[in-house]
Amino acid sequence: MHRRILLTGPPGCGKTTVVGKVADILRNGASGFYTEEIRDAKKQRIGFRVVTLDGERGELADKVSVHGPRVGSYRVNVGSFERVALPSLEMEKGRIFIIDEIGKMECFSETFVRRVREIFQAGYPVLATIPLRGGGEFLEEIRRQRDVRTFIVTIENRGALPAQLAAMLLGATD
Repeated sequence: MHRRILLTGPPGCGKTTVVGKVADILRNGASGFYTEEIRDAKKQRIGFRVVTLDGERGELADKVSVHGPRVGSYRVNVGSFERVALPSLEMEKGRIFIIDEIGKMECFSETFVRRVREIFQAGYPVLATIPLRGGGEFLEEIRRQRDVRTFIVTIENRGALPAQLAAMLLGATD
């Protein structure tokens, strides 16, 4: 049984879609957040927002801000991310945590990094997405955690993964 599941794969492979379907299956047994793209009228990606499983929303990053850490052409709004994401990661017995994603933008929040570390150390069941490669020392620490199983999301497996992962996570809470 694996209490901690990491999803990875290239951009656009369906990681967030899989996470959303797992969250739907788990319903009230999970807490956490996912990220979604913000697109303009021309369908160009202009930013990202963070959305909690209970519907709270906030800005994660955009291309027009002049303040905040830079990741490529985006500026990260650490304050907005923390106001929305951190309350969804409050530790409570019996919870399954959904964290989409543990990535470069999110890790600009030292409080987020600390909270994720605490969740992993406390042994909570976790479904998280991570970049396929790189990401620095903290992501390497997460990848090396005991009882972590990593799945690479592909077009071929993304349809079957939600039910499989939900069953694994539900088994982890018994």
